[in-house]
Amino acid sequence: MFLRQFKYLLAVVDEEHFGRAADRCNVTQPSLSVGIKQLELEIGVPIFLRGRGQRFHGLTPEGERVVKWARNVVGHCEAMRDEIAEMRGNLSGRLRMGAMPSMSPVLPVLLQLVRKQHPNVVMDVRFLGNDAMKAGLNNFSLDAALTYLDVADLGRRNSLKIYTEKLCILVPDTEEFHDRTSVTWREVADLPLAMLRPALHERRFVDTIFEQVGRQPIPRVESESILHLMFQVQFGGLCTIIPEHFTRMPGLHRGTKALQILDPIVSQDVGLFWAEGELMTPIANILVTAVKDLNRRGGFDLILNEVRPESPRSWQTTAPSEPPFSIELGRSPKPNRVIA
Repeated sequence: MFLRQFKYLLAVVDEEHFGRAADRCNVTQPSLSVGIKQLELEIGVPIFLRGRGQRFHGLTPEGERVVKWARNVVGHCEAMRDEIAEMRGNLSGRLRMGAMPSMSPVLPVLLQLVRKQHPNVVMDVRFLGNDAMKAGLNNFSLDAALTYLDVADLGRRNSLKIYTEKLCILVPDTEEFHDRTSVTWREVADLPLAMLRPALHERRFVDTIFEQVGRQPIPRVESESILHLMFQVQFGGLCTIIPEHFTRMPGLHRGTKALQILDPIVSQDVGLFWAEGELMTPIANILVTAVKDLNRRGGFDLILNEVRPESPRSWQTTAPSEPPFSIELGRSPKPNRVIA
């Protein structure tokens, strides 16, 4: 029984195709099939349901258990390698992070906490729903997950609050909104809206607020991308509901304006989740330790407040020579470059 056989097995389950699994493992398809067949003979049970071709036909009940153990074995081996590499000061694995799409602007700041200590670590970010994040933590394909604390059904997990997400409305910077700094949810329902798709958690959360105020808006545009919805405001004259941190990262687009939404004022706490138990990968441990240190120094809101929205005149066609802000563990975050 060899580690590579377990990797072959997991590749087939993940890819749901023997040919693609062989490509992922950099072996020929016959070599992969022989390796899995030898594993079945050694364990003494069939793992896969057989059928024609290279398609994946599913797992036997015994195969389900074998796959679960295989993920444990491979996960422990990879964690062992990372821990030894960390002891030698050359940690260079992958931080596999799951997150909700609305959290994409804050992730670079969060992941910088790890990168500053271990620049050779690769950041593998996957935007997923809660069900997929739960599965990823269970099968060790994710080291940590970033999602909402109050609605996350991720099973028994360690969790740590990072920041509070507030909502605002992005509108065209026109005469209609010239003297406005806020609107009510009832007023928002009457605006021409671009909204996230109904299947996304963020959209469902907003829909419950409209239900509370007795309104049901009809969106003009729907998308899974908040950034695309922001462009609909800039170029299409629509309005869209966004997390407040989008006004700082990436910043307001030219010709747009953000207004506070009142009656009610709503927010959601966002937290970091990681696997409970003895298998905590060294990379996940570094991230958790860094977030705890950040919370002791004032938390994520302090960083968000120090990020300045970029004004149109500061737009440039070439990348800046340094990041707009940096974080050093044990020190208060300070901007490296002030954007006027």
